[in-house]
Amino acid sequence: MKYDFDVSSAVQHISRRDRQLAALIARVGPFEPELRAFADPFEALSHAIIFQQLTAKAAAAIHHRLLARFPEQNHPTPGDMLALSDGALREVGLSKAKTVALRDLAQHALDGRLPDALQIHDMDDDTIIERCSAVKGIGAWTVQMMLIYYLGRANVLPATDLGIRKGYLLTFGGELPQPSAITRRAQRWDPYRTVASWYLWQATYL
Repeated sequence: MKYDFDVSSAVQHISRRDRQLAALIARVGPFEPELRAFADPFEALSHAIIFQQLTAKAAAAIHHRLLARFPEQNHPTPGDMLALSDGALREVGLSKAKTVALRDLAQHALDGRLPDALQIHDMDDDTIIERCSAVKGIGAWTVQMMLIYYLGRANVLPATDLGIRKGYLLTFGGELPQPSAITRRAQRWDPYRTVASWYLWQATYL
């Protein structure tokens, strides 16, 4: 899968408008995050809930055990999720809070409050964040990750993300910035704030 904007033009746009970020871009190299396969918001957000606050290894094991209950499907449907008992969900390793969140997500999908795979592509970022973050256990940051890594949206800025804030500090100096400071400077990066965000994350690995 590819991003739905011209990456080269985006990098050039940001580099022209922000010399300090241009220096970071030169150090990091090409913009090359991998987009994840996207079936629908229910599947993507289910994955996000399971992986919250766990190591990748532990979360992957839980996810695998959940999928193993549905060997003939790629992923359980919202109806499948609601049909599983609390005991069954505990057996795969899900906490009480994540069980509640997954059930609420499934109910939102069945009720039509969660956009489906077709609807979401016609929605703007703010509407998607508003609709999806109404689910228990899903905040704006989680939806922003879906926008960036599943939907490939061009102009997403997770300003509250600690990695973004640390990358900003390493790039621009000073103290650990407040999200509002990042948002102000990000006006220069519009409409390609996703690209700038990715480079700020990379700054923490240099």
